[in-house]
Amino acid sequence: MSRSLNVPPRKMIDSRARRLWVQSGLVTGLAATLPGLALAQSAFPNRPLKMIVPWTPGQATDLVGRIAAQEISKVLGQPVVVDNKAGAGGIIGTDAVAKAAADGYTLLAASSGPVSIAPLLQKVPFDPEKDLTPVALMGVAPFVLVTAPDFPAKDIRDFVARLKAAPGKYSFASSGTGATAHLFAEAFNAATGIQALHVPYKGSVPAIADVMTGQVNYCIETAASTMPLIRAGKLKAYGLSIGRETPLVPGVAPFASALGLTGFDMGAWIGVMLPGGTPKSIVEQMAAIIEKSMQNPEVKKTFATISVEPEFKGPAELAAYMKAYSAKMSDVIKRNQIKVS
Repeated sequence: MSRSLNVPPRKMIDSRARRLWVQSGLVTGLAATLPGLALAQSAFPNRPLKMIVPWTPGQATDLVGRIAAQEISKVLGQPVVVDNKAGAGGIIGTDAVAKAAADGYTLLAASSGPVSIAPLLQKVPFDPEKDLTPVALMGVAPFVLVTAPDFPAKDIRDFVARLKAAPGKYSFASSGTGATAHLFAEAFNAATGIQALHVPYKGSVPAIADVMTGQVNYCIETAASTMPLIRAGKLKAYGLSIGRETPLVPGVAPFASALGLTGFDMGAWIGVMLPGGTPKSIVEQMAAIIEKSMQNPEVKKTFATISVEPEFKGPAELAAYMKAYSAKMSDVIKRNQIKVS
């Protein structure tokens, strides 16, 4: 007596084989597609970005940062949210970016004060060269040497001659010891051989106020803060800190040309940086967007309203510029033994 085997019918076997073949094909196709899906999901950017401004709204770095945020948002198709993290002379917001993920989603509205000068004067919680990546220089804020309207010098040469003839008799104001205005003034004094008394204030407003009334003889402050008073006849302008003439300060010659101070070129730089280690492709993408945006007449007009001279430098150029800038400021600090408490 033969024993029956439990074998499925032929039709059932063929159906099961076809089903396994289809499933296998789907798996193979899905496997081939998954890398593409993952790439699409991780394509930069796929969510909003953040531009951290380490100053209060309305300040020059804030306004330049907002221009960059707006232009980057237009091109990338994602919002770039401006986040003002003011405090400690710009160090708090700068440190927030230095410690952010290096994925391109957190940008810094960078400036010379917290990035180039502060680390030379005090201990800061970040290393500018390692923890931040240069993207683009966007502009330079020129500084102007001003006095009260009745100061007797007829021009910058006469000004220097009078002060050199009376060492220690004259005084200059700044927005604080170690501030950019202080360093520029010390550099000017050293370059011209002037010996004058430094009078530090808590901010540029009281410093300029005492220069206007003649309580302090002069200061070297931003065009943004001095030009309205120069136009109103409340201050007299003698010279310009940057190495070229600018329509922002019409009729005022640079120290470099007026006094023969070859190479004297000092301004407060403003630009954009990313966390250290950000992929080069993202850095270059951001730089290209900013470079193109700076040809926009509306952007140039905005720069003029905040007294910032437009000037573009890409990642490599900005890195070299910052290195030279820090070396120059370090020399001023050491020569004048400047310390902050």
